[in-house]
Amino acid sequence: MRLTTKGRFAVTAMIDLALREHAGPVTLAGISGRQSISLSYLEQLFGKLRRHELVESMRGPGGGYSLARRMSDISVADIIHAVDEPLDATQCGGKQNCLDDHRCLTHDLWSSLNRQMIDYLDSVSLHDLVSQQRERLRQRSQDGLVGVLRDQRISTAKAEAAPPATN
Repeated sequence: MRLTTKGRFAVTAMIDLALREHAGPVTLAGISGRQSISLSYLEQLFGKLRRHELVESMRGPGGGYSLARRMSDISVADIIHAVDEPLDATQCGGKQNCLDDHRCLTHDLWSSLNRQMIDYLDSVSLHDLVSQQRERLRQRSQDGLVGVLRDQRISTAKAEAAPPATN
């Protein structure tokens, strides 16, 4: 059982949208370029996300997409469900006809896993994911600043240690 590209791309695109919507509607072309997801694929995904009222579209110049709900009110499970991503570890799709129209010996195990996955994905909000990304960006920014300051100190120390030039 694994999450397909459809679910991964939908979650990725929603994070991208949520990170940028404060500046106005976000274009699918922008998301496509930043996340390397086909524009036509994003159009299909966002059609489904719009029908499930997770995003709103604005037409015309300056148009694009914005969230239809607060980030904290959108779970990863909502996003995955909206794009018709099946989250099912059973072989039978939950129909209990895994083995010659009978329930297999491991059906309860896989059904329990399904419940755990859905509960977990339902507990993670888009707000949680955006907060994680913002913290990573902040940390990367600090690390870059520390690197620049370190490089400046090294350059200064080398210049001070170098013998004076003679003519």
